[in-house]
Amino acid sequence: MLDACCRLRVATKIKYREVFYFSIGMDSNLLNHQIDDILKTILEDATGDVYMVNPSRDAIEEFVSVATEFDGELPSVHMLADERTLKDVMDDFIVASNAADLIDADALALRTLDEAPENSLLVTEGSVVAIVHAGDRVGGLVTDDEEFVDATIETYEGRWEDAEAFNLRTPPITRVRETLSEEISADAEADFSAILGSLETARGDGDGLDEVTISLLVAARNEALLYDISKWGEDVGIASKATFSRTKTKLEDMGLIDTEKVPIDVGRPRLRLKIGDERLAEADNGQLATVAQSMLN
Repeated sequence: MLDACCRLRVATKIKYREVFYFSIGMDSNLLNHQIDDILKTILEDATGDVYMVNPSRDAIEEFVSVATEFDGELPSVHMLADERTLKDVMDDFIVASNAADLIDADALALRTLDEAPENSLLVTEGSVVAIVHAGDRVGGLVTDDEEFVDATIETYEGRWEDAEAFNLRTPPITRVRETLSEEISADAEADFSAILGSLETARGDGDGLDEVTISLLVAARNEALLYDISKWGEDVGIASKATFSRTKTKLEDMGLIDTEKVPIDVGRPRLRLKIGDERLAEADNGQLATVAQSMLN
């Protein structure tokens, strides 16, 4: 076990690939832990505002995952991150929509760094922990040096005040599910949640499953109108009606979905979405994403 002075020197000088500080009131090192375990311990012990500074992409994803599943009252986390890193992480609808839920609950705020510090930091009251990755091992090096902790807090309180807010345009997943159930159907919401739950990421990247593709597949599975699902998607903030229309055309051309005209009293007929491939029709919720991805690829 390192004494406080030695721990402080290690924390300020170390230059591993991924290092950030957590100030949580601990007085012992956390060695051979996984990042999610360390984050859970930190969130359980943290009080007051938390400043998470310059986290890596993996650290952001792990934080959102741990915070989303956290059982208890979360502290308010002020995340100062590189804008490009945030954009890359938040391209994943699963991460972004859960992060938006945390923002709605006042458990998370996002701002961007003009100049990133050498290390990644997370600072609260009482102590500082440096998370060190060494190969497949993870360590949390702790110091509770009061002068060092106070100086770090003061520094990043100031940088937070000067930082630009990050505009997360993805809607909160709770709102997405609630409105989908209300405006389309409870079965559609159940299908949507099941598909998301079977995926590691929902990026699309031009070929895979993104939130618009998933929404259209769910609508087709439940034979909803294109007008209804695209209006819902635009209203809730997933994508514009034009994006839904373009994606519908792509999926229809590839044979994943089909449409039939539904006459209405006034105006042009509307299109009802239907599953266009027998493999998709026979797949259960857990298999639907896998089958759809294989067909898209």
